[in-house]
Amino acid sequence: MFDQVLVVIVIILALILFAWGRWRYDIVATSALLVLAAARIIPTDQVFNGFGNPAVITVAAVMVVSRGMWNAGAADALAAALAGLGDRLLMPVITGVTAFISAFVDDTGTTGIMMPVAIQLARKNEQSPSKVLMPIAFASLLGGCITLIGTPANILVAGFRRQATGEPFGLFDFTPVGLSLTLAGLVFIWLIGWRLVPVRRSKGGKDELFEIADYLTEVAVLKESPFVKKTVSELEKALQEDVLILGIVRGKRRLPVLSRLEPLRAGDVLIVEADANSLKALLETSKFVLAAEKDLAKKFLVSAEIGMVEGVIGAGSQLVGRTLAQMNLRRFYGANVLAVSRQGHRHKGRLSGFRLQSGDVLLFQGGTESLGTVLDRLGCLPLAKRSLRIDKPTRVVTAVLIFSGVVLLPAFGILPVQVAFTAGAVLMVLCGIINARELYESVDWPLIVLLGAFIPVGEAMQSSGITRSIANAFLPVAGQLPHVVSLGVVLAGTLLLSNIINHTAAAMVMAPIAIGIAQGFGASVDPFLMAVAVGVSSSFLTPIGHQANTLVMGPGGYAFGDYWRLGLPLSLLVVGLAPFLIEMFWPF
Repeated sequence: MFDQVLVVIVIILALILFAWGRWRYDIVATSALLVLAAARIIPTDQVFNGFGNPAVITVAAVMVVSRGMWNAGAADALAAALAGLGDRLLMPVITGVTAFISAFVDDTGTTGIMMPVAIQLARKNEQSPSKVLMPIAFASLLGGCITLIGTPANILVAGFRRQATGEPFGLFDFTPVGLSLTLAGLVFIWLIGWRLVPVRRSKGGKDELFEIADYLTEVAVLKESPFVKKTVSELEKALQEDVLILGIVRGKRRLPVLSRLEPLRAGDVLIVEADANSLKALLETSKFVLAAEKDLAKKFLVSAEIGMVEGVIGAGSQLVGRTLAQMNLRRFYGANVLAVSRQGHRHKGRLSGFRLQSGDVLLFQGGTESLGTVLDRLGCLPLAKRSLRIDKPTRVVTAVLIFSGVVLLPAFGILPVQVAFTAGAVLMVLCGIINARELYESVDWPLIVLLGAFIPVGEAMQSSGITRSIANAFLPVAGQLPHVVSLGVVLAGTLLLSNIINHTAAAMVMAPIAIGIAQGFGASVDPFLMAVAVGVSSSFLTPIGHQANTLVMGPGGYAFGDYWRLGLPLSLLVVGLAPFLIEMFWPF
């Protein structure tokens, strides 16, 4: 009894911490694991067995193979085919393509691929990007439930099936239910749902999210200034205000200040970004004078060597929870952040001390050749349309052949999924599609730690008898109802939980409970586990349940409550339809 009480307390606390978001979910999961290990509920020699679980290996390998497809330009080639879409075809085609890609690429990665394309097409058709961004995020979630590899949660659910029956779900076992639900959800979005999406930015918006020109000015360095022969770094340290020095006009030359060690000379003209109060403080401290010129943004911020790009912070980015001052991007990455937007509104205060969150949009300035690498290293996704990476067709062909092989081998029962995708990840490296650094950068390590740490916690729910107790409490009521209603209850409970905490963590909590209920009924575990898989792929109600929803929040300018407008009717559609589809394809 003590074991059950402690496990319940630990899991409830973990769920609260997951929802709170103050600590990263991998830290929470590891802490829960260690508490149960210290209490000897999880045997000490089995504490880290979760990291050797086939589901963990499969998730990591799928991420690497997906990165290889990205690098080769296969996804860009598909997205480029959408460039000529008109207004009428925009919504059905872009959401349909998103769902298709998401069946084979992680939901979050798919949203990252399609988001720049959606924004560009929306602007071209004089629509607000918010009209298409939420639908493509939801389409990626729907598409994720079509195959085993569509989302890490499916792989995890398949692992629980292996523990319960000895055999995991196959690569396309999810397809009959998942594809049917995806088609139903897409048709709803095309016919009705698009009308429910809020318009958060005006039509015909600018090509950039930010109006930088309003914050730019020129100041001249006089010979009597105390900062003559001092470096840019020394000038910035002397200022208490938020002033960003972007470049120097020296005679007929324009020098981008991406190095803070550039010394100032009398007669230099500095290009600075600052609001009125900060500019006043700069002039008083430095003894500089205004030397304003028109069209600074066009003349200075962008050139053949210097460019700007909008990027949205991903959930696993190293920027999350940190300030720009702490990151010191100019020194370590050779880039400036010119502006920050949250939920479609530009931050008007000091940038240096602004604590960043997942979904924030940053406007970067830096070398045109290096900006893409900088965004990748920082865990940000570009919002501008990327140049296509298909100048080497053989790489595309090679990547597609590798991907086809790792899909077909498990489909025909020749190799297990984890072996096939691990082999595919190795081949991506050997063929030069992914380099050694990208091999490890492509893996979402916090998610891997979450899986490895929480799998033993899920097993502890079963070994301590919690799942049996929950099933015993549920069965007297459920026994009087059709099995399909019980499926609906499990699915709805999973759906609600996945909107509050990380969807993968929701699957790890609900899968053991679903197995316990199925065994209490004396029924097959398959339909109940399938209900869990559908539930965790239906995080439509909040921006925090799934990273895909978080990614579109900033660029779309959505508020937290906006997700209910389309998400609630879509969730009701899934809860109402999925149990009957599951019962049809997976009998009790």
